[in-house]
This record gives sequence, C-alpha cells and structure tokens, in this order.
Amino acid sequence: MKPKFFVRGDIDGFFGLMIDNLIQLLIITGLCIGVCGFPMEFITKVVLPGVAVSLLVGNLFYSWQAYKIGEKEGRDDITALPYGINTVSLFAFIFFILFPVYQETGDYKQAWKAGLLASFLSGMIEFFGAFIAHRIRKATPRAALLSSLAGIAITFISMDFLLRTFQNPLVAFVPFGIILLQYFANVKFPFLIPGGLLSVVVGTILAWSSGFWKAPMMSGELLTQSFGTVGFALPGLYITELIEVLNPSYFTQYLSIIIPMGIFNVIGSLQNIESAEAAGDSFDTKSSLLVNGAGTMIGALFGSPFPTTIYIGHPGWKGLGARIGYSVLNGAFITIIAIFGLMGVLSALIPIEAGMAIVLWIGIIIGAQAFQSIPAKHSPAVVIGLFPALAGWAMLMIQSVFNFADGKLQAILSQEGIQNVHHIWMSEVPLSQPILPYALEGVLALSQGFLLSAMVWGSIAVYIIDRKFTVAAIWCIIGSLLSLVGIIHSFSLMGNAIINEFTIPASGKFAIAYLFLALLLFIANYFKLNPKEEDESR
Repeated sequence: MKPKFFVRGDIDGFFGLMIDNLIQLLIITGLCIGVCGFPMEFITKVVLPGVAVSLLVGNLFYSWQAYKIGEKEGRDDITALPYGINTVSLFAFIFFILFPVYQETGDYKQAWKAGLLASFLSGMIEFFGAFIAHRIRKATPRAALLSSLAGIAITFISMDFLLRTFQNPLVAFVPFGIILLQYFANVKFPFLIPGGLLSVVVGTILAWSSGFWKAPMMSGELLTQSFGTVGFALPGLYITELIEVLNPSYFTQYLSIIIPMGIFNVIGSLQNIESAEAAGDSFDTKSSLLVNGAGTMIGALFGSPFPTTIYIGHPGWKGLGARIGYSVLNGAFITIIAIFGLMGVLSALIPIEAGMAIVLWIGIIIGAQAFQSIPAKHSPAVVIGLFPALAGWAMLMIQSVFNFADGKLQAILSQEGIQNVHHIWMSEVPLSQPILPYALEGVLALSQGFLLSAMVWGSIAVYIIDRKFTVAAIWCIIGSLLSLVGIIHSFSLMGNAIINEFTIPASGKFAIAYLFLALLLFIANYFKLNPKEEDESR
C-alpha cells in the first residue's frame, strides 16, 4: 500500500495550518511596523519572502519524509509533521532583540540585521541539538513531554482563540460548532464539504454581515486599499548583511535570549515529535530536527529574522484527516502570498475569527492527548506539568496590562504637557507585594523557562509515582543545573520587559532548593512503603 499525496482531509488540514501561519504573518507585519519601524514595503519585499523560503523548505521536507515512511511501512495514514514560525521566539526576538536595537540606533535595518544574526544562531543551536535530542527523548517520560505541550495548547493556543470566540460569539460560535460536529460527532455535511473549508466560508460570511447587528468587523474600503501592496518580489540573499553584524557586542548582549530560545525550539520540536509518535506516526528525531534548524538558518540567509519550528498539533491535524498534501499546500500557499504581496488582501478579506475554530480544536486535542496517551497513574504528573505554562500565560497577561497602563499614562502626560518622567512599570513593584493577589515573584519564577521546568517537574512526578526515587532525584539535579545557569526560574525586570539572567549563578535559591529536594528523594530510597497489590494492576 502506497501513501497518497493528497486526500480530502488535506483540505481541512491546509485551512487549519494556513490560518495558523497567516496569524503569524499578521503578527510579524503588525509588530515590525508598530514596534520596530519597518516600512510595509520592506516587509513585503524582504522579510515575508524570506519567511516563505524557510516555510517552503520545511513543508516540502516533512511531506517527503511522511511519504517515505508511509512507503516503507505500507501505510496510507501517515500525517506529515506541521511546520511554521515559532510563536514564542517571534515575540521574544521582536521585543528583546529587534526593538532594543531599533531604540538604540533608530535604524530599522540595523534591527533587522540583528534579528538575522539571532535567528541564524538559534538555527545553529537547533541544528546541532539534533545530535543529542534523541537521548533526551529516551530519558524523558512521555507524560513530561506531553504535559509541556498540553500547557501551551491550553494557554497560548486554545485560550487565545477561545477568548476571541466569546468576544465575537455571533461570528465565531457557528464556525466552532461546525468543527465540533465534524470531528467530535463525525457529522458529514452536504456535498461532502470539508468541515474546515465550510467553517472558514461561514465565518467569513458572518464577519462581512456583522454590520447588520453591530459595528462592522470588515471594511470594503480597507479591502480595496489592500490591493496597493500587491506586487512581485523574489527572495533576496542577505549573507553580506548577516556578516556585517558579526559583532561581539550583539553576541554578549543577546545570548540570554538566543540560547534559551534555541534550546526552547529544540525541546519544543522534540516534544512535538513525541506527540506525533503517541498519535501513531514515528519520525526520525535527528533528521527532523536537522531540517528544522536548517530551515531557520536558510530563512535568515534570505531575510527572515524569525526562527521556524516543528509545530505543535500533529494529533489534531491527523484527527482532521490530513496526511501529506496539507503540508505541501501550506508551503506553496504561503510562498505565493509572500512573493506576490497578497498578505494585505487576505488579512482584509478573511478575518481571524473565520478560521480560528480549527486551531482551537487542535489545542483541545493536544490537551486531551496528554492524558489519553499515558498510563492512567501518570495523570497527576501531567497536571503538575501544566502549571508552568499557566504561569507563563498569566505573566503575559500581567505584562500586557502594565504595558497598556503605561501607554495610557504617557498619552495623558503628553496631552497635559507634563515634562516630568513617570511610568507604570513592573520593575517598580516590590516582588513580594501581593498585587494579584499573589506576589509577582512567584509567577515570574514559575513562568521563566516554563517549557523546560514543566519537563523537569513532570519527570520528577512520574518517577515518584513509579517509586524510582533515585531517577526522580537526578531530575532534581537537572533542575538545579538549569536554575544555576539561568535557563529556568531566573529573571530581572527592566521597565515592563522581563529579561533572562543568563549568568552563573543566576538563581542560587532555586539551585539549592532543587538539591534539597534531590537529597530528600535519595533518602526516600531507605523508607519505601511496601508496594500495594493494586499497584500491579495499574
């Protein structure tokens, strides 16, 4: 049995992955213009074509990889790994690398070049991390790997789109219902129309009709104006620009962002490969991660300052019925809209609300998989592994509120002609003061490096449940080392910016606390309880 390049489920998979990628492109466009001073023409002719190159390389490889595995195993149900821009790195690079350089120099091109360097170095970390990632995967319990992904799925994916759904229920409820009907209840729609396609079409119609019951969401005038960005721009090669910023000051100043983000990408991609295997598709770890890193480096050479990654959500795409073709379609589609400058037209024509139901469903499936693909007795470990991501999401909300309040204050000061400098900054709030009503320090510490700390605590919990106290203690020592060098729990505040303290020792109290916990677990070996009979059947 040979795998098919294209099946009907690939249409739904394509719409889901395409909407997800479009959201990333919208974020890139909005933040590069609003925060870093990029002209729209520079984005459409330089940045987005570079992004398209990196996405095309990865999507084509992962499609080919899935086909070869299906051919080898005689299966036609292999789903290619999803691939796209790394959301967390996107925000980190803009706010902690591009924006500071733009503030310092006033030159958006210099900020862009610094981003190219950061992205290229991050790709190198991903590339060379491929040679040790399989060992990490074997040493880490599945519950720990999947709980990290479930935390991201529940917070940064599902909650985002769920809140948008309840913000615009008249537009978003019906598309979400269409997705639930097809993929939870296996309802078939007339003429066998794929649920993903129907969801996008219905959502778009409702959004354009919203003027009948409230202020219209869509604008015909903006749609007409959006055609002004249409053009043709082939990707350029920017090796010279990359070499120009090989400056030690950039290395030392931004390694605290580049290294954790590079490690984050490796671990995140590793977890997504594990998630795919739990869904029934086993991919080679090394080659998958090598191409992931190569895609990021190639993108940087062609003008993209944003790392790529193996996307979260393989079980969801598989559940949609997507196989190989959805990945090829996505890569081709993103390339076409980037090269022909169609991003503005699409964003003016199709609202995010029209397609977000698919992505919301993906997040739900990932969260469910974390519990369904592990032994039942390890479920408490999954719950523990969710907490760091919840803290990360909470910290994003808190930071956003402070930024909004500070922006309002600056507007008032400017309007009243007040020259004295005043700010509403997190750095001015005592860390131990309970303002949430929780102290800010606890949320910050748990949120920093949450992907890795979720793995550490998930693993500790699994091995305690299995009464392998020595192995649990080893994971405590790993947590201590990660704390010591600042990869987890370490932070400093600069205004409303949260900065990783990538120094030694970065967080001494956490390094010591993990060692104390390791000591307790070593001692616990001598005070084991007798195994209960029911343990044998669990």
